[in-house]
Amino acid sequence: MLPLLLVQLWYWAQYFRPFTRRPIEAPGDEPGPDSEPISLILCAHNELDNLRELVPILLKQDYPAGFELVLINDRSHDETEFYAQQLAQYYPGRFRLVTVTHTPAGFSPKKYALTLGIKAARYERLLFTDADCRPVTYDWLRLMQRGFSQKNGADMVLGFSGYTEEPGLLNQLIRYETLLTAAQYLGLAWASRPYMGVGRNLAYTRRIFQATKGFASHIRRLSGDDDLLVQDAVALGARVAVVADPAAQTLSEPARTWAGWWRQKRRHLSAGSRYRAPDRFRLAIFMGSNVLFYLLTPAVLAVSLSSENIISLGVLWLARTLLLLLAYIPLARRLGQTLPAAALPFFDFLYLAFYCAWGLSLLVRRPLQWK
Repeated sequence: MLPLLLVQLWYWAQYFRPFTRRPIEAPGDEPGPDSEPISLILCAHNELDNLRELVPILLKQDYPAGFELVLINDRSHDETEFYAQQLAQYYPGRFRLVTVTHTPAGFSPKKYALTLGIKAARYERLLFTDADCRPVTYDWLRLMQRGFSQKNGADMVLGFSGYTEEPGLLNQLIRYETLLTAAQYLGLAWASRPYMGVGRNLAYTRRIFQATKGFASHIRRLSGDDDLLVQDAVALGARVAVVADPAAQTLSEPARTWAGWWRQKRRHLSAGSRYRAPDRFRLAIFMGSNVLFYLLTPAVLAVSLSSENIISLGVLWLARTLLLLLAYIPLARRLGQTLPAAALPFFDFLYLAFYCAWGLSLLVRRPLQWK
């Protein structure tokens, strides 16, 4: 079990800790002027109530160079179309409506809708979020846009999107899972090993979207409009920047039932089989070392219940618990997340149990359709 602990220590030292220690950029800090216009792209399917809250926040973003909002009405049968037409009258030249009436057979609905929205967008730089998300500040657009000036002119900018804090175990577990996922994809991207992003807070250029031929390689897969696109872009040599400062984040509405969260995570994890082999290996080593640490504990106890064996096992468990706290408490603080520190080991065990269950379920049953 010691080698498993050393693997986790290596990931902490190599990926998690360097990202945690990176400086936070304030909205007024440089680098770079906000000189390039940008297209905000938002896809909505029967999200009228969310749009009425989100759109005013988007249109009030503080961004000197100017921007447009492209709203994709994806087969909605509520009053989204009427609401969008009103916005087009109030914000001529600033608001653009794209209406999708049907999806071609076999295509991912969201990817098809996003493709049409990207084609309609006016500007080279594109920033994406979802209808149930809310930028936490009016500086969100400005800070995310500045990511393009990193990495000698980045092609993609990865942001962080957390979930709103609510009472209950489910909400805490969702937010822990989001923190653990962020540790991996943001930490590896900061170390020049990008492999995914989240579509709730993601930006890229039209050029890189065209270079990957859009979502063509996975247009028939339900998920992957964010992570599989990053995979294709990185394979072509795309430069990826990270902007995860508190003022550049979005907040999303979490699943409120265990069944809803189960379906959501199965859909997200289903894209993992299309990751590049080095990325699958890195993720498998990290997640596998965590899962095996739990699984081997009863086996080790079954072999011997001697006092020496129990003491050695206790020392390893104590070391792993301390490592977990040293890794995730600073990360949570860095990302502005609040979780009870004493409960982190319990959340870790429970999440890894769900992770194994999701993996097994994907082997026997395909994920659900997206809306």
